[in-house]
Amino acid sequence: MKSTQLITAFLFSFFAISGFAQEEPQEKQEGHINQNKFRQLYQEFSTPNQYRTASGAPGHAYYQNEADYVMNIILDDKSQKLFGEETITYINNSPDKLTYLWVQLDQNVRAKDSKSPLRNGDAISAVSQTGSFVDSYMAEPFDGGFNIEKVLKDGKPMKYTINQTMMRIDLDEALNPGKKIEFSIKWWYNINDHVVNRGRSGYEFFPKDGNYAYVIAQFFPRMAVYNDVEGWQNYQFWGSGEFALPFGDYEVNITVPADHFLDATGVLQNRKDVYTKKMMDRYEQAKKSFDKPVLIVTQEEAEKAEKSSTNKTKTWKFKAENVRDFGFTSSRKYICDMQNVKVGKNEVMAVSIYSKEGNPLWEEYSTKAVVQTLKSYSRMTFDYPYHKAISVHAKNQGMEYPMICWNYGRPNEDGTYSDRTKFGMISVIIHEIGHNFFPMIVNSDERQWGWMDEGINTFVQYVAEQDFGENFPTAIAPLDKYPSRRGDPAKIVSYMKGNQDYIAPIMSNPEQVYQLGNNAYGKPATALNILRETIMGRELFDHAFRTYSQRWMFKHPTPEDFFRTMEDASAVDLDWFWRGWFYTTDYVDIGIKSVKSYYITDKPTKAGKEMLSRYNITNYDEIDALYVVEEGSEEYEANMKTKKITESAPKLKAYLMDNFSEEERRTLKEPKHFYEITFEKPGGLVMPIILEYTYEDGTSERITFPPQIWRKNDKEVSRVLATDKKIESITLDPEQQTADIDVSNNNWPQQETKSEFEKFKDQQNKD
Repeated sequence: MKSTQLITAFLFSFFAISGFAQEEPQEKQEGHINQNKFRQLYQEFSTPNQYRTASGAPGHAYYQNEADYVMNIILDDKSQKLFGEETITYINNSPDKLTYLWVQLDQNVRAKDSKSPLRNGDAISAVSQTGSFVDSYMAEPFDGGFNIEKVLKDGKPMKYTINQTMMRIDLDEALNPGKKIEFSIKWWYNINDHVVNRGRSGYEFFPKDGNYAYVIAQFFPRMAVYNDVEGWQNYQFWGSGEFALPFGDYEVNITVPADHFLDATGVLQNRKDVYTKKMMDRYEQAKKSFDKPVLIVTQEEAEKAEKSSTNKTKTWKFKAENVRDFGFTSSRKYICDMQNVKVGKNEVMAVSIYSKEGNPLWEEYSTKAVVQTLKSYSRMTFDYPYHKAISVHAKNQGMEYPMICWNYGRPNEDGTYSDRTKFGMISVIIHEIGHNFFPMIVNSDERQWGWMDEGINTFVQYVAEQDFGENFPTAIAPLDKYPSRRGDPAKIVSYMKGNQDYIAPIMSNPEQVYQLGNNAYGKPATALNILRETIMGRELFDHAFRTYSQRWMFKHPTPEDFFRTMEDASAVDLDWFWRGWFYTTDYVDIGIKSVKSYYITDKPTKAGKEMLSRYNITNYDEIDALYVVEEGSEEYEANMKTKKITESAPKLKAYLMDNFSEEERRTLKEPKHFYEITFEKPGGLVMPIILEYTYEDGTSERITFPPQIWRKNDKEVSRVLATDKKIESITLDPEQQTADIDVSNNNWPQQETKSEFEKFKDQQNKD
């Protein structure tokens, strides 16, 4: 018998005696469908086709339609109104005839007759903030919807129907595949105060100097997406689910007061007309500055402009190619700084725009955060392809558009600020600049799948934040690492162990979840972090993630395209992972149920005899067999008294001497201790079993059993450890890598666990 046969025989005997032998035939039971958590996701996934392949890549017939815009916009700073005219050229690259077009009117969510405020249940609260109570029950609703004045083709009116936030334009003739249509829309609307109602865009009024700062988006009627998955994506904009938009080219002229500073999506075409001579000189200097920002507009100049007022105007002209949206910001209050960044072969201008109310925080950290984001995200995905990335200071804001975003983070009036304010600002800048990658370039459907941009982006945000902490250690001192709010597995535990009545699967529409921040941001970010650090490893994960990002840049991916690509590019079967983390509300809870110590003997035991007799073997003393006895059992105690148990069975030693050469014997272990560790899984989520053994001599060892260990028994599984050292303790998931919601069962011998409050009090007593 070779060594492998000996070990097999031993393990068979051990597991048989430990309760794993074939059970006696039971009463006939009814069959069931496959409920194994490792089954393939065929029921959940759509069938691959010519548009989207089984590998997760675009198919040979993949298409996307295009919408190009030429716009003239006027911002009225006296009445806070926006006026616009646009010409849309819509190109039908689909194989289908289109008899009508759908246009998004997202500003209608703020129309006086909007259904959005009525979509949620309501009840009287025992206590309310005064402002909130007045806004809800006493204030006149703000009328901020689109006022559509004209919809024309070739100078003639087009028939259209407005249904809340969607406008259907009926065509006299069908738009055939490969053809395009050009039409124009004229509109205006009242700009909202975004500080009051937390709108994604609008103005902030500064009563001390009487000025406004505008962050403007969703300001024009925008074409909806038509594709192979949804047809027309005309799901109403209710407020939570964001946007689905086609790519196109933009030419936008924006007229504002002459003393305003403005920036926007796209390349500024007339910089010399709208910049002063000083600003142009500083801009040229910024193009050569790769180590620190250069002020384009100083605080002194911005404070001087605050005191001015003019009836004159300037028109800022922008062009943008292959973008899915457009946003701009404008105010006479603005300070601006810029720094050039090398990203691959590209040079990108990192830009920060802020009022004096943002300093000193913004001048210190905003552009640093933009620079780090561009570097970290490009490393994880693809080189940032646009020529600039702008961070704009706006109270209570966190919103993204191609090349530009608005971010919160305001110091106290005396210029002081807390760490919470500082890190909150840095994090939101990283997050919103990061949205340039997801979904502005990897253009997922935010209206349906909020996690595809928010969750994926929050995951890469976590990576960039940790990079920021390493590259700017003085910013995080005396902390060991950047205090990321989301991404670390421990941060999602409280959500995952919460009331299941208020938790929805990640694969839910944003309008239908209870806790959008945890559902669309925190949980998917944590899942991907665990996938990278614990399941796949960085090398496999990063290659697959870059593959997905590069396959789908400037295209429209679905969740399945992401799931399939991650498997296709890594050779790691992840169906169990996607099902558990994304399609269910299961949670992680793995524990150590029991640890039993065994000794080996060549003397037949009661359990061994019973097992062998089931196979009609009764000549126990004549067969080549080893037996195990559980330490502490009655049989163990009885045998110890008669000294029938030794540390190593004589028969095993004799066998090794007779059947193995001296060289072979040197390569074999002679374990003195055999442990059977049984794990239980009260939680539904499948996860690896990460163990740390601490031995009696003070040494320790770690081992990770792959998730597949649960494939045949989802509730309980055992493993045997053979060692020449005695185990003192065992810890499961010692670094809390799996988001285990209950660590009270993660130790052997079981330890008393303390609440966070108890730990805090203990630390106070120590201090």
